[in-house]
Amino acid sequence: MSKRFSDREKVIEVSELTKKFGNFTAVDNITFDVYKGEIFGFLGANGAGKTTAMRMLCALSIPTSGKALVANFDTMRESDKVKSNIGYMSQKFSLYEDLKVWENFRLFGGIYGMNDREIAEKSNLMLDELGFMSEKETLVKSLPLGWKQKLAFSVAIFHKPKVVFLDEPTGGVDPATRRQFWELIYKAAHEGITVFVTTHYMDEAEYCDRVSIMVDGRIDALDTPHNLKKKFNVDGMEGVFLKLARGANRKEI
Repeated sequence: MSKRFSDREKVIEVSELTKKFGNFTAVDNITFDVYKGEIFGFLGANGAGKTTAMRMLCALSIPTSGKALVANFDTMRESDKVKSNIGYMSQKFSLYEDLKVWENFRLFGGIYGMNDREIAEKSNLMLDELGFMSEKETLVKSLPLGWKQKLAFSVAIFHKPKVVFLDEPTGGVDPATRRQFWELIYKAAHEGITVFVTTHYMDEAEYCDRVSIMVDGRIDALDTPHNLKKKFNVDGMEGVFLKLARGANRKEI
């Protein structure tokens, strides 16, 4: 574990978490912890089990066995509390495109129990930080893809969750826009929000504090990018990923 997180609180605690569908084991006895303010990369080829694992951590799927605590709440017994303390963003952005920019903030703030004054103040603050104030009244569907991406992330952390789950959030955007998006991630982590991110871009794995790599439902590697590259004697995270992925037996599911 990085010394940066050695004295920080655990925000995600996973112990022997398993998910089976009949005779098929999608997630196979995984155990790991994630810390406050950490950017944690959750990698794996299609079919490795990472989406199933993320769904369990978001309290959207019940594990077959094992246990997971997210924001100190049990994902099985306290699913509502888990959901109120996390944010989520997918490649599809989870925005309401027929609403205006500011209306998306108001909607999600209301869902998470924020009062009108909080919503108004936080909306203006975020719009100003994003440089979106001039687009406040614009329908989301009219925004460029990169703007939608940054807006979706801001909406996901609007209620300042303890953890934000990002599921392939940068798919389809250019490298410059991806870099701008990661600046938002760094800022959120600096403010104490834990970022749990899946990505197919190996350069983005380099930006994470630690990275886990799933193969056939198991976590086959978990460490800092620097240590993983050293361990596998490669120059980049793509080399680490390829060496582990070659040992996979599953086909995409």
